[in-house]
Amino acid sequence: MAMTRSAFSFVFVVLAAVTPFAYGEEGYVHQAGDGSGVPVFELVLDGFFYHDNQHGGGAELIEEAAGILHGVHGHEHEHGASNGLNLGESEIALTADLPGQLKGRLSLALSTEAVELEEAWLQTQALPGGLALKAGRFLSDIGYLNGQHPHQQEFAGGNLVYGALLGAHGLIDAGVQLTWEAPVPFYLQLGVETLQGHEQERFGALIEAEDADDIVLSGAGLSLPRSGPRSGTFFLKAAPYLGERHSLQAGVSYAHARQYQQVINEDAAIVDDQFALEGRQQLSGLELVYEYDADGEQGKGDWKLAAEYLQLKKAMRVTGADTTAPVQIGDTVNGTQDGLYVQGMYGIAPRLQLGLRYEVSGMLNELDEAGSIRTFDASVRTSLAVTFRPNPATRLRLQLSSASVSDEAGVKTQLNAFVLGYTGMFGGHEGHAH
Repeated sequence: MAMTRSAFSFVFVVLAAVTPFAYGEEGYVHQAGDGSGVPVFELVLDGFFYHDNQHGGGAELIEEAAGILHGVHGHEHEHGASNGLNLGESEIALTADLPGQLKGRLSLALSTEAVELEEAWLQTQALPGGLALKAGRFLSDIGYLNGQHPHQQEFAGGNLVYGALLGAHGLIDAGVQLTWEAPVPFYLQLGVETLQGHEQERFGALIEAEDADDIVLSGAGLSLPRSGPRSGTFFLKAAPYLGERHSLQAGVSYAHARQYQQVINEDAAIVDDQFALEGRQQLSGLELVYEYDADGEQGKGDWKLAAEYLQLKKAMRVTGADTTAPVQIGDTVNGTQDGLYVQGMYGIAPRLQLGLRYEVSGMLNELDEAGSIRTFDASVRTSLAVTFRPNPATRLRLQLSSASVSDEAGVKTQLNAFVLGYTGMFGGHEGHAH
């Protein structure tokens, strides 16, 4: 949901007006956050220098990588960075807390083009039996990275696997979440979410009927959206106690979209070979995160390792087809695509971290179009990051990445990218929950 720049100015003034500040030895600090319900103001500023060997077209190249969701774009987001200096996605947010009652959060993502509502939710803090209820618009808690905002993530440029299967924003939607923390001698949480299934970039994406009719020349096109909610999730996270210096979290996730739409173009050089699909999608995931606290000075010697595997399956039926499309109305189209990333961070010196990440999208990457099998090659990326934190609120990051991106024709393009950026976090910023 985008707003004009004048609307951004109004929102910023309102947020500043309702947030009390006091000046301390380290700058502006909050007097809120004492449980009175007075909102705490959070501000995140981000900027970076970027260069790739594709004349700044790296993000578009990755977005068009071969996969079973090719052609699905719920919105026209501009995530690409041009070669040179860029402003990243900054954020302003308000968080309020009434202990034993409710917690609320409103966050806005800021870019040079627009202000976009990111999250707006309420969460209970006093339900019995370890239960908690959240309602509003929120980032789903499936997986490890999905619940993290871009400035919370340890590598720049998003995640190759999430981008391919869920879209650049991940799974974020309006809905209701219920979690239960089991009464056992270690951390064990189960959660379910029911989501509207609206405005998704890839998972549960819906295409406007008139847009499909303009593309597909014959057939009934796509049906109108069903009444929501149209998506649901389940997740389980467990963290056994391993002592003071070690922590381990494992998790499984599942998401289901009962209405999903797509238009496929078999060959961009042929105008009338496209077809429209409608059906269901399901996403399954496994995650594992290990951390070691070396008790060194300002993070020296600390380790953090994270790995996650996601697999997406879709079951579709052709509802409209052009004259030279390879399928007919009523044919079935099924697909499977997966992805994996492994990343590690190590404190090589006080306040200085070295990170390495490996990502592969499309180890399984196959479409079954009415019995005709199409397979696509995987896309792979490796990234090296050096992160320096002069203070807990500021991060400076240098990142180098090398990727081999495959298109639908099997052509592989080498993408090398360099990022040097800063992130400043001010106010009562919250850490990631996982």
